[in-house]
Amino acid sequence: MRYDFDVIVVGGGHAGCEAAASSANLGSKTLLISMNLTNLAQMSCNPAMGGIAKGQIVREIDALGGYSAIVTDRTMIQFRMLNKSKGPAMWSPRAQNDRVLFSIEWRNILESIPNLSMRQDTAMNLLIKKGKIYGIKTLIGKEITAKAVILTTGTFLNGKIFIGEKSFTGGRIGEINSVGLTQQLNKTGLKSDRMKTGTSQRIDGRSVNFRKMIEQKGDENPKKFSFTETPKLKKQRSCFLVYTNDEVHNILRKGFLKSPLFSGRIKGKGPRYCPSIEDKIERFSDKNRHQLFVEPEGWTTNEYYLNGFSSSLPEEIQFEALKKIKGFENVKIFRPGYAIEYDFFPPTQLDLTLETKEIENLYFAGQINGTTGYEEAACQGLIAGINAHRKLNKISPFILKRSDAYIGVLIDDLVTKGTDEPYRMFTSRAEYRILLRQDNADIRLTPKGYEIGLINKKRKNALDQKIKEINKTIEYFEKTSIEPKQINRILTKLSTGNISQKTKIKNLVLRPQISMFDLNNKVKFIKDFFNKIKTEKTEIAEEAEILMKYEGYIEKEKEIVNKLSKFENIELQKNFDYSSIKSISSEAREKLIKIKPGTLGQASRISGVSPADISVLMIYLGK
Repeated sequence: MRYDFDVIVVGGGHAGCEAAASSANLGSKTLLISMNLTNLAQMSCNPAMGGIAKGQIVREIDALGGYSAIVTDRTMIQFRMLNKSKGPAMWSPRAQNDRVLFSIEWRNILESIPNLSMRQDTAMNLLIKKGKIYGIKTLIGKEITAKAVILTTGTFLNGKIFIGEKSFTGGRIGEINSVGLTQQLNKTGLKSDRMKTGTSQRIDGRSVNFRKMIEQKGDENPKKFSFTETPKLKKQRSCFLVYTNDEVHNILRKGFLKSPLFSGRIKGKGPRYCPSIEDKIERFSDKNRHQLFVEPEGWTTNEYYLNGFSSSLPEEIQFEALKKIKGFENVKIFRPGYAIEYDFFPPTQLDLTLETKEIENLYFAGQINGTTGYEEAACQGLIAGINAHRKLNKISPFILKRSDAYIGVLIDDLVTKGTDEPYRMFTSRAEYRILLRQDNADIRLTPKGYEIGLINKKRKNALDQKIKEINKTIEYFEKTSIEPKQINRILTKLSTGNISQKTKIKNLVLRPQISMFDLNNKVKFIKDFFNKIKTEKTEIAEEAEILMKYEGYIEKEKEIVNKLSKFENIELQKNFDYSSIKSISSEAREKLIKIKPGTLGQASRISGVSPADISVLMIYLGK
């Protein structure tokens, strides 16, 4: 059979854009089909990228050769590094973005990729024969064939929008939903369920009094997300912090009887860690206020997003309550908050490549797998695009381990444990946080990106140079000593003890009160050393400081990874007959048959599979 394309990507959200870009850049003839090509990578919720653990994911996407970080840097209006008061494992970059420019920039990038075609249309049916996909049929009846299809449908599968007692179909407000695909996939044996998410009001900035709010400026020296040469942010727009109060809560409670969330009209489960304002008031009834962030939607617009006030209450209740918030007395809204319920497919039906187990060469990425968030969606799209290309070209699958990346943690969690509520990434989900820092994403993953073909030689050489300079810096600090007269005055100013004899500079760096920034700025011969570095000096200094300060923790975590890696390296065949092993528990047998883990390590993380069951499996494999 002659195919029109190698890969078809259905859906133009964050997952779809990364999937289409990766498969096309690797050499597969790719088609991206979207209902509306002017809304590519639409920021349907708040206009921001990154945040706790999410920032790490964006940097990992960049390190592998994806585009989310590049687009973020080019459209950024504010940058903040979160959790700087904590250890480096917790530092997380976050950016506010110009929502319109973000979509435009993504389209510019996609249109520059030679192997990538785009089509504005709707996929109505999948073309499947003997358990294998071979294309799609569109709304206008056109059949387009392909060797693989990646579904990145977001909230559009049978999407239904709720505002108070009003409800109507839609994938996003103002956009039609997608009907038919769920029912077709159900007939093939894939199981679906419903989830719920929501979004907040869009506020007219001309109608609010910012002087009554707490201003939140960006970092004084803003950084970037991408490891490439993207522009540095020279000016920034502020966000603002406000709080609800008892009066606001009482007004909102008046609408609870008309809330689809409490009346049971919404069946899907919502995100636990990003609840609606009515859910917050109900669950945290002891709190008399909740913080809200007023976030600008772009450089030139007056539109603001009210982060923390997601709601499906009647519009008039939302409006009445908003007017009781300080600074919002005369507020006007461009759009009310709303909830949306949609279909998803429990991700235990996928392999770690994100290919479905039921239908060969069909991949799922993004919210269709039960996740929430642009970053979580984008990284799944990247991995699905890579693996679709590799399978079609008979190359071994690309799978990131939990010790490799937050992306590896996310996909392993989804496929191994599943989710019955919108999955959001947190640093606490990763057991190797000190290894999976945002600062070393390129060191961890760019060699892998180069190996699979998404990173070019120039970028790989730049990384090699960076690593060389980091090592050279650490070696210099380990071997070079400093005299008391050269440093004691500085140590006194930094409120740390003086030294009485020559000391290796590394010993000073280990002190929590001292940073490389202090030494570079205040000690001439250290400044002279850094002036010889070719790469970004602050980047080299920061990475070297982290590796010296946290050396013991890093080595300990590496030891744990090495000890557990033996389980990850023991492969389990897909057709492994678990039903024949009578010594394992019936629950473990049932879960193993359902999930079909690829390795013993993955099997050990399945809920219901005990250490005793793993021991039995090891004995069985030994035989």
